[in-house]
Amino acid sequence: MLCKVFYAEQFDAVRRKCGVAERIVESLSRCLKWDSKGGKTKSVFLKTLDDRLVLKSLSPIETQAFLRFAPAYFRIMSEALFHALPSVIAKMLGFYQIVIKNPVTGVEFNWFLLVMENLFYDRSPTRIFDLKGSMRNRRIQSTGEQNEVLLDENMVEFIYESPLFAREHSKKLLRASVYNDTLFLSRQNVMDYSLMIAIDEDRKELVVGIIDCIRTYTWDKKLESWIKDRGKNRPTVTSPREYKSRFREAMGRYVLQAPDCWHQFQALQIEARPTRFDDRVSSQDMEFEQAIGV
Repeated sequence: MLCKVFYAEQFDAVRRKCGVAERIVESLSRCLKWDSKGGKTKSVFLKTLDDRLVLKSLSPIETQAFLRFAPAYFRIMSEALFHALPSVIAKMLGFYQIVIKNPVTGVEFNWFLLVMENLFYDRSPTRIFDLKGSMRNRRIQSTGEQNEVLLDENMVEFIYESPLFAREHSKKLLRASVYNDTLFLSRQNVMDYSLMIAIDEDRKELVVGIIDCIRTYTWDKKLESWIKDRGKNRPTVTSPREYKSRFREAMGRYVLQAPDCWHQFQALQIEARPTRFDDRVSSQDMEFEQAIGV
């Protein structure tokens, strides 16, 4: 068995700042395969038995993308953790290559595993949404299962009946975080990320985090977008810049700011128009005036 550790010092600094450095080995020693119930990825997911961490296997293409992305990720984590930059990117806490070879059969397993925080640790969310800001093929038939992951169209249907409100400070913090993170990801040529929103009704809180932020705008995605843009179908893949704008706009619509007692409401401005009277009086008007004795 071989275990190769990538960016050991950088990830150790992130883990120490997040307060998980002392327990990560104990957590990783007990994992089970996990059905994430969302997305179309063929990756293998594992979850630690203490529910703190999630592990995701990366394909060779995703591995190369992550290795290019990692230095920039550590820079924004430094700004977020040490300089209070608002950010909701889900914490990535380690990246490993695991090679296991059966000496009898010669079969070899080679996994690249990304260790991430479990956004919903110590939570019991009643609804979970995976949001990309798109309305194309972004709806599933809800079954009511526990931890079922719903999509954008499901969110629109939900907030039509039960809008999601956040206090002014929380709304501003979410807006600033989404703005910072999407600007960062766009500069890294990353697209197709999602904002996870979970509704914790017991604590009356929303749990949020941006995930899947290592998919770069590669030549195959550019070709798909170029072909669909010239056909009848609207492209499902957009450039990082277009994705950023669509994402920001949609997230602003999904979570609204709750007014408080100091909220300044905008008065409805109604243009005043002078009333004009016609010198000609109709027969009906004359009859009405006679009836009231004018």
